[in-house]
Amino acid sequence: MDLLSLRYFRAVARHEHISRAAEELRVAQPSVSRTIIRLESELGIPLFDRQGRRIRLNEHGAAFLRRVERALAELDDARREMADAAGAGPGRVAVAAETLLLLAGVLAAFRAHRPGVGVRLFQAPVDSMRRHLRSAEVDFALASQPLAGPELCSLELVREEVLLAVPRGHPLAVRERVAVAELADEDFVSTRTGHWQRALLERLFAQEGISPRVVCEGDEAAATPELIGAGLGIGLMPAVARRTIGERGPVAWVRVDAADCHRTLTLVWRQGAHLSPAALDFRRIAMDRLMPAES
Repeated sequence: MDLLSLRYFRAVARHEHISRAAEELRVAQPSVSRTIIRLESELGIPLFDRQGRRIRLNEHGAAFLRRVERALAELDDARREMADAAGAGPGRVAVAAETLLLLAGVLAAFRAHRPGVGVRLFQAPVDSMRRHLRSAEVDFALASQPLAGPELCSLELVREEVLLAVPRGHPLAVRERVAVAELADEDFVSTRTGHWQRALLERLFAQEGISPRVVCEGDEAAATPELIGAGLGIGLMPAVARRTIGERGPVAWVRVDAADCHRTLTLVWRQGAHLSPAALDFRRIAMDRLMPAES
């Protein structure tokens, strides 16, 4: 068992597809197939269930993947730590976030402070963030919903109210507040399952024993105000959107009568991970830019 075999296995396990893994690794498909067969033979147990040309990671493969990702992450940490010690270049910082809009100000300040550092961004739902952190693909995740675990460290940056955005002219547009139960028959514009807006919407409705009627869903949260303003439905938006769009935008804003109608923005990193000087600067700048000033 060598490092190359483990990296091949990780790619195949993520894609559950030999050809896609080979494309990611930039190697020939037969080489990947032979490596996986040799690894399974060496371990003495199948890691994938095979049905024709389709493969699926089985329970043994999933358990092996968790340990492989941890081992490869430690090796990558060691490589970066030695590179930092040797002063090998300005380094890089990688971040995963559900929405990249909030990172604009942080990145501008960071690049001004460290202009030579490479920055890599991943837009990802919370489940993918966990994988990116576990495999050391990213230094930090900027999460808008709970992302916790014994292997993770987190820092709450900001907690903000989430408002209901409605088209101007909608009966709710003249209201200051609305109860969740009153929204049972409304059409909603939201993000896909896995994103924080959808998770919050479903949680609020579940507390009332009802389900939201989502008529438009996607990955582009920034388009939500325009879609709501066009009359497709109503939707949940963070308070920062109101400040950005202003009171003359395409929607009116209504407060939701629910104690937990808020978004908590958290910076998360892997416990014990090597954070380069550049990564430590990024964390400090994110705290300075996103955490509210103490009164």
